[in-house]
Order: sequence, then C-alpha cells, then structure tokens
Amino acid sequence: MMLTIIFAILMIAIFGRILAWGIKAAWGLTKIILLVVCFPLVLIAFALSGLIFLALPILLIVGIVVLAKIVSGTILH
Repeated sequence: MMLTIIFAILMIAIFGRILAWGIKAAWGLTKIILLVVCFPLVLIAFALSGLIFLALPILLIVGIVVLAKIVSGTILH
C-alpha cells in the first residue's frame, strides 16, 4: 500500500513535469505558427476584402513594436 502511494506520487511528479514541458513547447510552436502564417494571411485577407484602413494601422503598430524590440535587443535572445 505504501509503495503504491509513493509510486503514484512520483509518477504524478515526473509526468506532470513532462506534461508542463510539452505544453510549454506546444505553446511556443503555436505562437510561431500564428505569427508567421496566420497573421500575414489575415492582413492579406483584410487588404483584399477592402479593409485596408484596418490592415494598415495593425501592420504599422506591429512593425513599430518589432522595431522597438530589435533596437532594445530583446527579440534576438
């Protein structure tokens, strides 16, 4: 009985860490896919559907944020 409880606690601890690492890795991949693939497609769809007045400010704001991160050096790390 005691060995079973210890085994269960250790299994939860080990696989909990592995699960947390997997979620963290998946979130990183999701952010990359969203920013590299989906964001440009949304902006292109806005421009093609006549919402250029909405796409241009979004593009300018994102561009300014990226430039600020490059200048401050936080995007390269």
